Amino acid sequence: MENGRTWKLPVPVGVNVLLGIPAIVPLFLAWYIMVNGPLATLGWTQRDPNEDDGMLLWLVIAAPVFGLFGLIWGLNNLWMRRRTAAPGSRYWLACVAASLAPYVVGFFLF
Repeated sequence: MENGRTWKLPVPVGVNVLLGIPAIVPLFLAWYIMVNGPLATLGWTQRDPNEDDGMLLWLVIAAPVFGLFGLIWGLNNLWMRRRTAAPGSRYWLACVAASLAPYVVGFFLF
């Protein structure tokens, strides 16, 4: 990068922690679909007895949420990756972990 500043890794990590807050919604939807769908079919979990609408409704709801969040997260990180001096493997590992941190903290606190 010729004219721009290069960032240290804490800047993208901080942005990804902030992106992790709205990521709670798609991560919860993924967990809910897995628990009431494939994992319940395998016998690893029990289905919610009130969930009788089928999985198509959840996929219709979840697909746009996954797509929109994935697009925002991916484009934001591709843009920041070009401006960061950290190696690629360290950058992506740190950013994925930072994005998952609010969900994991919320899962264990509540």
